[in-house]
Amino acid sequence: MVDIVDPVTRSRMMAGIKGRDTQPELMVRRYLHACGYRFRLHRRDLPGRPDLVLPRYRCALFVHGCFWHRHDGCFYATSPATRKQFWQDKLEGNVQRDRRQQQRLLELGWRVVVIWECGLRHGTEYLYEILPLIEAGAEIEEWPTEPPRQRKR
Repeated sequence: MVDIVDPVTRSRMMAGIKGRDTQPELMVRRYLHACGYRFRLHRRDLPGRPDLVLPRYRCALFVHGCFWHRHDGCFYATSPATRKQFWQDKLEGNVQRDRRQQQRLLELGWRVVVIWECGLRHGTEYLYEILPLIEAGAEIEEWPTEPPRQRKR
């Protein structure tokens, strides 16, 4: 399948995808700050540069986009129709990198919480469920534990 936009436009579109300060990340930051949590952003000295780091709880939070990080079973973890092999390799590489970084954080004594974008799109009223994961969760936790169901039209 041929790309429907020219390479210059596609390049501009892809360059516009942010890696930090995304809307989902800002939503989590605002919520945690309102709850009294204090954190550091994108610490370069930690593997994976977690989106938020709560040193008091030795907890690293990642706010992952379901598409880019392949949220298993999620409606938003679709695969592009063009350049299939490129995208498969690229997205699988993202997943493998995430696993390596999480394992390195565990080895350094940190706990990891992964917050998926779909939960923030469809379950903001359940954000309070993140707090126990930060304070006393297991080594690696995900929220939501399973993707929200796709709405019927």
